[in-house]
Amino acid sequence: MAEAAVRDIGAGILPGFGLWPGWLSPPDQATLLETVLAAIDEAPLYQPVTPGGRPFSVRMTNMGSLGWVSDRAGYRYQPTHPETGRPWPAIPPMLLALWAEATGREDQPDACLVNLYRNSAKMGLHQDRDEADMGAPVVSVSLGDTAMFRIGPADGGRTATVRLASGDVCALSGPARLARHGIDRVLEESSRLIAGGGRINLTLRKAA
Repeated sequence: MAEAAVRDIGAGILPGFGLWPGWLSPPDQATLLETVLAAIDEAPLYQPVTPGGRPFSVRMTNMGSLGWVSDRAGYRYQPTHPETGRPWPAIPPMLLALWAEATGREDQPDACLVNLYRNSAKMGLHQDRDEADMGAPVVSVSLGDTAMFRIGPADGGRTATVRLASGDVCALSGPARLARHGIDRVLEESSRLIAGGGRINLTLRKAA
């Protein structure tokens, strides 16, 4: 894990937005990826759909006591995988330590979304509103190919675009907790971390 000297440059983009480029060293990225891939073996990636039935372009799974799901019944958190019916695998200690250092909080996240971006997958602008604890931040970790991340104020207005490379960490808190954000595109072959290419995004949240 990176030393505490890694600089937060996010506040200049949007108040409450934390951005720490290069938080995870290449060896730490490889270690974390190995752990995440083991979790995916236990809780396979699947393709969610919106309540209207439109498939997401990302494939996803979860880690933690709760996992975020989307289907025709709506958006929600639940304790089991929607296809296997099994509990989600635990959040790795490495991510729990990262959460504590990035947020300064003693409590732990109970959900970690795992999104895989491949084959032109992207994510439209949205807000994270399904959590019971809206005072807790949302922390995101990037692995693999670089993403073009778009973020803007919760109440609308101008957005900014930020490159999120492998090992970067960002957080939405305070006035940025409900910021509109999304992934415009992923720069294919910008990283060799993930076999077969692509980007994995890990999003730590306090769901309950």
